[in-house]
Amino acid sequence: MDEEKKDNGGYEAEGNALVGYVRERFQQAETSKIYDEKRWLKAYRNYRGLYGPETAFRENEKSRVFVKITKTKVLASFGQIIEVLFSQGKFPLGVSPTSVPEDIAQRAHLDPKNPEQPQEELESPYGFPGDGGTIPPGATVNELMKNLNRDYEDLGFKEGPSYTGSPQIEPARIAAEKMQKLIHDQLEESKAITIMRHVFFEMALMGTGILKGPFTDTKEYHAFSTAEDDEGNVERVHATKMKTVPSIEAVSCWDFYPDPNATTMDDCDYVIQRHSYNKAQFEDLADKPMFDREAVMECLQMGPNYQTRGFESSLYDRENIQTIYKNRFEVLEYWGIVDRQTADECGLMYETDSDNIHVNVWVCGNKVLRMVENPFTPTRLPYLVCPYELNPYQFFGIGIPENMEDSQMVMNGHARMAIDNLALAGNLVFDVDETQLVPGQDMKIFPGKIFRRQSGQTGQAVHGLKFPNTAFENLQMFDKFRQLADEATGIPSYSHGATGVQSTTRTASGMSMLMGAAALSIKTVIKNIDDYLLKPLGQSLFYWNMQFNDDAPHIQGDLEIKAQGTSSLMQKEVRSQRLMTFMQTAANPALAPFVRWHTCLTEIAKSLDIDPEQLINDPEKAAIYAQIMGMANGNQNNTTPAGEQSPMGTSGEVPTGASPTDPTGAGGGNIGTGNVPMPGEAGFTSPDIKPPGSEQTQ
Repeated sequence: MDEEKKDNGGYEAEGNALVGYVRERFQQAETSKIYDEKRWLKAYRNYRGLYGPETAFRENEKSRVFVKITKTKVLASFGQIIEVLFSQGKFPLGVSPTSVPEDIAQRAHLDPKNPEQPQEELESPYGFPGDGGTIPPGATVNELMKNLNRDYEDLGFKEGPSYTGSPQIEPARIAAEKMQKLIHDQLEESKAITIMRHVFFEMALMGTGILKGPFTDTKEYHAFSTAEDDEGNVERVHATKMKTVPSIEAVSCWDFYPDPNATTMDDCDYVIQRHSYNKAQFEDLADKPMFDREAVMECLQMGPNYQTRGFESSLYDRENIQTIYKNRFEVLEYWGIVDRQTADECGLMYETDSDNIHVNVWVCGNKVLRMVENPFTPTRLPYLVCPYELNPYQFFGIGIPENMEDSQMVMNGHARMAIDNLALAGNLVFDVDETQLVPGQDMKIFPGKIFRRQSGQTGQAVHGLKFPNTAFENLQMFDKFRQLADEATGIPSYSHGATGVQSTTRTASGMSMLMGAAALSIKTVIKNIDDYLLKPLGQSLFYWNMQFNDDAPHIQGDLEIKAQGTSSLMQKEVRSQRLMTFMQTAANPALAPFVRWHTCLTEIAKSLDIDPEQLINDPEKAAIYAQIMGMANGNQNNTTPAGEQSPMGTSGEVPTGASPTDPTGAGGGNIGTGNVPMPGEAGFTSPDIKPPGSEQTQ
């Protein structure tokens, strides 16, 4: 029995082999993670400004100062990531159709010869044929066609572009836009930006950020309305509505235990998440779907079973860590594979024919709280792991504190030396020759002190010694290694507000060049976020909607998830300037018909962080407004109604070619007023007057 306990991680399985299987995997992952936990502890201490137990001080060292440059760098990197990704006010995730969509048309046009179209047309009360439908005020073609992406064939649309000018729609693009809008709405409801902040902070601090999800969750909506009772009294009615939504959560690196033989999530056979629940949280598990209520109650009766880890006392800065977690329950959440024999012995219900069954198992003590087959289609592990700096030979990445660990250590050493030297150089050290003084005198030094000397001896009895000040040299080394910290992290000091004007930063153009060069280092981090976090999250949300969303037939299609974090790094000023240059070039009358001006205005508004839907009209409305504005400009100088007499006389028809706004006053004619002839020129009416400087003839 003791040997069986050892193999199962110290727990008796009570006939359930699954508990021992999960415990064994957890022990292997925990052992292989010790090296990473030591790295994270050093990074955390450097961020907090704490010396670890491995730091030894000499007896004569008085200063224990810790200069927290690491904290400044971590917060600067964290702020840059948040600014780049979320400065536009929306989640940097887009959905677009593939270049060649499958199972859905890229374009479809209205075929007037389609026999499926209804031949009998309803008569409109306005005297022309129609379909009898009501068009809402201000409706445009895009609004009327936006719900036709799946039913366009039933309405007489045929796949392919239109070559005759008939109405045309893009079903694949419409489906992509609806999917993108739905995903953004789901992320806002799940508070994704707040959760992402925790992920990005751990990524900058410890080198790895972990996101879990999406999972199916229910959200309660409250609706208020008014209704009249039988007596005519108006009362307010409250109603609740439950809706199925996806949810995500951040997972700390300390609670995540991957497969020790894997370097990426794609290589993992399993992952385990360790939970720490209090009594109320643990009891709530009994009401969640697919949990064994009896097993949860039995664990509650057996009492808390949390095992404190070695890093927790240093992590939480508490010595009595044992008393803090004495009322906690430790629960292991296992996602991975088990063999078919183990699944059959445990009574697991599954539908696959494979020898390896993908399962989700929750274990507390020696009890299995939940045991189900992996519910996701396609099968995946619901964890997204994003490194700050990729380490190709290890699972976890490298963060900022680890990159500047040596620089931080040297800066601390020289700061301590400078302070200790200033304490010594700022005071006098006295050398007293007691043989020249009367015995029994007090050696305390204060202003007005009198020393009594013995007679017959010459020379000074009290000497003041001043030690040299070496703080300047120490601070020079401090500044040098601060520059090396900038090089190691790729985050210059001037990018987060450090003072000091250098030659290159004296001008705005020089500062812009330096800031552009500094953005190159953060671009690599944003690319990692795109590849390892945003794009997999978008794909997971797409699969979740296809599997669990009831509105899936209206949003399905051959779609592609695009992470837009890297594109946010492009300076908005540069993009808007390029768009303005393009519009100036396209203003040529020969090129103007080839340009989509509405799209150009929309892109300029986006580059200026302006919502184009609020300020820019669609082409149909723009044509109406242009006609209205043209009529207003044509009549602004002629306000007399037709058939009436104006104050200057009878208002007649405007001659051909004339315009009320013409400033030349030619009235549309080709004869101008010309210039007045100067003296001596042909046409001048007084020949006796000569130009100035010329001689008059007699």
